[in-house]
Amino acid sequence: MSLNRNEKEAVIAEVAAQAGKSQTLALAEYRGLTVTQLDLLRKAARAQGVYLHVLKNTLARRAVAGTPFEVVAESMSGPLIYGFSVDAVAAAKVIADFAKGNDKLVIKAGAYAGKALDVDGVKALASIPSREVLLAQICGLLQSPMSGLARVLVAVADQKGGSAPVAEEAPAAEVASEAPAA
Repeated sequence: MSLNRNEKEAVIAEVAAQAGKSQTLALAEYRGLTVTQLDLLRKAARAQGVYLHVLKNTLARRAVAGTPFEVVAESMSGPLIYGFSVDAVAAAKVIADFAKGNDKLVIKAGAYAGKALDVDGVKALASIPSREVLLAQICGLLQSPMSGLARVLVAVADQKGGSAPVAEEAPAAEVASEAPAA
């Protein structure tokens, strides 16, 4: 079923709006995938916040015109599924992970920060840990010197006769001295 002009303009506007707020675009050829497999891919994409859509290539070219994703316009040929994501790695990760388990989904190209990515570029982008994992790693790196210092101080205190119990007794002595005299 073909779309009339108004429907095409609505699709272009919707995709252009999505492209305007996205950081990453990943393109993959879906030839040979069953409807069930496409549903699984769409479900995985929704879970990661990825806008996944099958579009006519001419509509997709018009939708990305004037955006940082215009650099992949020449790669838009054949039956493609387009994945847009606000997260820098989500679209590439969803498509690359699904392609690992299904050889019929073939990564074609992508775009990130106004630069076109080839197949290896999309796979490299997909291999970057998510934002939450990176933040946890940074937190661990910041925390490790402090926890190491704390362990060393406890070990030194244990060797010198256990000053840790003295530290616990000090607040009790302060409370007793602050108590009003009757």
